[in-house]
Amino acid sequence: MNYKETIDFLFTSLPMFQRIGDVAVKKDLTNIRKLCSHLGDPHLAFPSIHIAGTNGKGSTSHMLASIFQAAGYKTGLYTSPHYVDFRERIKINGNMISESQVMKFVETHKHSWKEIQPSFFEITVAMAFDHFRNEKVDMAIIETGLGGRLDSTNIIMPLLSVVTNISYDHMSMLGNTLPEIAFEKAGIIKKEIPVVVGAWTRETAQVFKLKAQKENAHITFASKKVFLKKIKEGKDLQSFRVQSRKDIGIYKIESDLTGPYQIKNISTVVAACLVWNEWYPDEKLSTASIKQGLKSVKLSTRMIGRWMIIRREPLVITDAAHNFDGMQQIIPSLRSNKAKNKHFVLGFVSDKDVKKILALFPAEGIYYWCSPDIPRGKPAEDTLKEGATTGLYGSAFASVELAYQAALKNAETNDLIFVGGSSYVVGNFLEKRKSL
Repeated sequence: MNYKETIDFLFTSLPMFQRIGDVAVKKDLTNIRKLCSHLGDPHLAFPSIHIAGTNGKGSTSHMLASIFQAAGYKTGLYTSPHYVDFRERIKINGNMISESQVMKFVETHKHSWKEIQPSFFEITVAMAFDHFRNEKVDMAIIETGLGGRLDSTNIIMPLLSVVTNISYDHMSMLGNTLPEIAFEKAGIIKKEIPVVVGAWTRETAQVFKLKAQKENAHITFASKKVFLKKIKEGKDLQSFRVQSRKDIGIYKIESDLTGPYQIKNISTVVAACLVWNEWYPDEKLSTASIKQGLKSVKLSTRMIGRWMIIRREPLVITDAAHNFDGMQQIIPSLRSNKAKNKHFVLGFVSDKDVKKILALFPAEGIYYWCSPDIPRGKPAEDTLKEGATTGLYGSAFASVELAYQAALKNAETNDLIFVGGSSYVVGNFLEKRKSL
């Protein structure tokens, strides 16, 4: 098989959440343990940091990878989903796994999958672990897929665990209450391994404390350890003053991740670095490495999909926020933008509470409804009807690209166009802009 045939095989032969939803998710670790056993347990061959959370775990993972790269570590990064290229999921120092390495892995090991019957996600996790072992990374930053406790990545023994935040998403698999969801995310907390939880909330704090106590794991809530105050926001960088109850020696930081929600993620990352330094003083991350890593995340990790400014006139922004909490973080910035007119290219997957999300958007916006190009995509005509019941009006289009081109045609130079609603919409949009 050539590379395209290999990817088609992975996408069509294996159960894939993107295509069929919940039934593709294996709710135990049996398969991934079998896969890794067949590979010689590569997940035990490198040090790692494990990241979970409802929102922000992708950004947090990229920031930590950038910081370790700045500190001179050969750093593996596993994230999901991908936007344009499958290989985005598996990187070392920002460089994607090669097409030939993907082909070789599948060709070498696919015969063993008939008996195991793994999912698409389980195969990609095993591929990442194998790649990081073979390339002898100094550190691997591993992002969970869904949940944590039963997530395929949860067979690693990390040096640090991080949970970004807890909000409502994938309730059919993770639970209908915040404590239930927190219980699943807290499943990545390991015996005597420090854990950093981004936000302290009354509903979930006790869940994390009890799990940490059970595992004798030191727990730190980032929101109680590190305080960031925004001091400047530019087109390409935002600056923060770091405040703390203790003198931590980091007084000003800059980040090239300019999304309005990043302040929370950056706070979690800074707290994670401080906890790392407390527990592993022989491998201490310098202030210079932390600052440099945060300032150059996009460059060092080739991160895409989050608050990307595609053009300036009109201003075109795309972001992969895809649930109520994520949208709630970005809508104020879109509402407060001084653009003359605001155009929204929006599409969703069928399992989202779309009405609740749409209620966040401004009635004065002009809407271009679309559907992500996956079987689980919510038909644009259905979203158009739901939008109308919320007071949002526009037209339905056959694809993300047609919707965007219509918005671009209608927009004046001082207008705003936002493309989003689903990470898959963002992926379809960026697919047409591969040069970015």
